[in-house]
Amino acid sequence: MAVKQFGEEWTKQHVLKSTLLFLLHFIIFIGLAFVLLFGGKFSQVSKTMSEQGANYLYATFCILLLFVIAYFYFYFENRDILASGKNIALVFTILDLHLIASCLIGYKFDVYARPVALVALLVFVLIGRRDAIFMNILSALVVFIIDTFAVNGVSAKECYSTLVISFSAGMIAIFFANKAKSRLHIIGIGVAIVLPIDFIIFLLEISKLLDANEAAVGQSSFQFILMQMGYGLFGGVMSAVLFLFILPVFESMFNCLTAFRLRELTSSDAKILKKLKAEAPGTYNHSMMVAQLAESSAAAIGENVDYARAAALYHDVGKLHYPEHFTENQGEYNLHDELTPELSADIIRSHAKDGYTLIRNHRLPEFLANIALEHHGTMPIRYFYAKALKMTDGELNIDDFSYMGPKPQSKLAAIIMICDAAEAAVRAANARTPEQTEKAIRAVIEERMDLEQFAECDVTMADLTKIRLALVNTLTGVYHHRIQYPNIKYRRTESGTKGESE
Repeated sequence: MAVKQFGEEWTKQHVLKSTLLFLLHFIIFIGLAFVLLFGGKFSQVSKTMSEQGANYLYATFCILLLFVIAYFYFYFENRDILASGKNIALVFTILDLHLIASCLIGYKFDVYARPVALVALLVFVLIGRRDAIFMNILSALVVFIIDTFAVNGVSAKECYSTLVISFSAGMIAIFFANKAKSRLHIIGIGVAIVLPIDFIIFLLEISKLLDANEAAVGQSSFQFILMQMGYGLFGGVMSAVLFLFILPVFESMFNCLTAFRLRELTSSDAKILKKLKAEAPGTYNHSMMVAQLAESSAAAIGENVDYARAAALYHDVGKLHYPEHFTENQGEYNLHDELTPELSADIIRSHAKDGYTLIRNHRLPEFLANIALEHHGTMPIRYFYAKALKMTDGELNIDDFSYMGPKPQSKLAAIIMICDAAEAAVRAANARTPEQTEKAIRAVIEERMDLEQFAECDVTMADLTKIRLALVNTLTGVYHHRIQYPNIKYRRTESGTKGESE
């Protein structure tokens, strides 16, 4: 039976495909664990398996059970992960990486030196908070199972303490990461999670100070505790360092849009924006203004403000193909005076598709490309349609003078459509008062409603009202009335500066 969720219709084929991919990654994970645990001692595999085969089998079954639970979690909570093989690979690559780091660092140096918050940070930034909480618990349990049933030399106390450390450090990292606005803040998170790590280590090892008969070889018990806490410090900070080192690789490999990458894409040094500023300065300034409007509109209806700003900055990049054919980049001479209305309309409407192609060719996030394609929907290009009507006595097909669509498919696309038109309409109307601004914006929204431009997205009448009010407030502040300054000519004299009215 097909189930609809997250805009995706699920069938038995979808379930079968995602299940097989999960099983494949589970086999890879177990194989990787086998290689890490035995290392170069493959000659002893037979002996070890005969002695501890039951433990290894039990550990494998437990990990399989956890992965089955993970599958059902994503099936019910975030089916988008299962819908794409790339997303499944992303989740398991993070787990594989955590396994490698835990084994190489934990068994070569010390179990407390592991980067325990690595999974939590990566999943939080690349996927989301709820999934990060679940994956943090899952990764902590997986390593606990391996420590307990598949490794010799790790005491029961260490197994349970590392489980608590992994869970608590990962959760704290998730809560703090929500406020992280720069890569430097991530280092601060690494330092912050050291506190619970070292506190747990201290409580575990404090018994060594109370037991006069137990001491670390060659050093006092107190020094041993400090050394263990030093490993905890290393593990906490290393979580942040490894995260910063690995994140760009994941962003590139899986084309993920993170808050850090989003800021890089919207900076003035971003490649396409830099080119837009140099070759189409009018379009660049218009996009900056639309970005300001999109931010206020997105905030008004609870949409992601950073995504709205990015979409606004890139929505018109298709104009780079023919920048001189757009009014904002022209001087006194209009190139369209030499062209037929049909050709002019083709050039104007092509910028939506050109923008989509340009963004995808630069491997930028898909939502930017989609909004560049959708931000005019199927709206008619009125100027050239009216011009063509004057030049013909017959009937014209308005579709030949309309954008090719599709209509906005998301609230963000609807926001960009409205903000793009509202900025141009208010500027063209020379609106200076709130009443004039509100009238121009209302006309923009009502026209698009009459032409059913919002029929394919989930924007509501309440959303449109909030967007309109936010735009009126913002545009009134931008295009406000200014007093006319008196025309005075200043001149210097021996006694000082004097002014004379002209």
